Amino acid sequence: MSEFVEKVSKTLAWHGRRMARSLRGAWWRLVPRPAERPIIVVGCSRAGTTLVYKTLSESREIGSLQRETHDYWMALHPLADKGWNTHALDAADASDADRDTVSRYFYAWTGRHRWVDKNNQNGLCVPYLQALFPDAVFVFVKRSPGDNLNSLIEGWRKPDEFATWSSNLPAQVAVENGTLTQWCFFLADGWRDYVDAPVEDVAAFQYEAINRAILDAKEQVPPGQWVEVFYEDFLRDPVATFRHVFEGCGLRFDARLEAHCASVLDIPYNAFSEIRLDKWKDGRNRAKIERVLPKVADVAARMGY
Repeated sequence: MSEFVEKVSKTLAWHGRRMARSLRGAWWRLVPRPAERPIIVVGCSRAGTTLVYKTLSESREIGSLQRETHDYWMALHPLADKGWNTHALDAADASDADRDTVSRYFYAWTGRHRWVDKNNQNGLCVPYLQALFPDAVFVFVKRSPGDNLNSLIEGWRKPDEFATWSSNLPAQVAVENGTLTQWCFFLADGWRDYVDAPVEDVAAFQYEAINRAILDAKEQVPPGQWVEVFYEDFLRDPVATFRHVFEGCGLRFDARLEAHCASVLDIPYNAFSEIRLDKWKDGRNRAKIERVLPKVADVAARMGY
């Protein structure tokens, strides 16, 4: 009997949420209102952006879909429109129609005009997102090259998780001598040069491309709308580091959030192994990473490493 009641409750709740979305969408059409100071989390894949996104989503002052929005943005601007060359979008891709569509979508789902968003390709789209929402706050999560490259390499070995979008990719992928046959994470301009490269070269290409794009875009964002943080600082002092992020976004960091952040690393989001610094140095990818570290040295220096 209890299982039946639980099933009915879940069904009613689902229909209730669906009705609420419809009503909010209809209300937005009557009184359209652009999103206000949305918070956009950017960084390389596997840099800790999910940790930051999920923790910001704990704030009661903003809305969150509690999921990545890769598919949503890709449907708004299909990869085919850019010849499958890149996930990047620039200011010229932004339009009033996009602003309205995105504002209505997030409001319908969250009931908030201010929200937080995160997905793999956001870092390649800062000029576009800023053009859509000139008051947006960007949170740039940086991770040291060794550990970030290590996690990218491990991610490439998990195509069921990180290559689900790439089934229609107009190229034959044969990374790591043909061992890896699906493209993972995001497309940056020049990706076709790496379809049959060693996996560490692909990881270095992705790390360099997205972090360089973010750093270049930073120059056009007002300082008060830019929050920059080292992933490693979350491991050293999560409470103080998250306080910096929340306050930089103009959000209250109350006792409830402080308690959450004090234990947030105990149940990691989407981690492949134990959370600690310099994991790559005693892992199976060390030789691969040491070979390509010089390729990312310049961008890592710009990031403060």
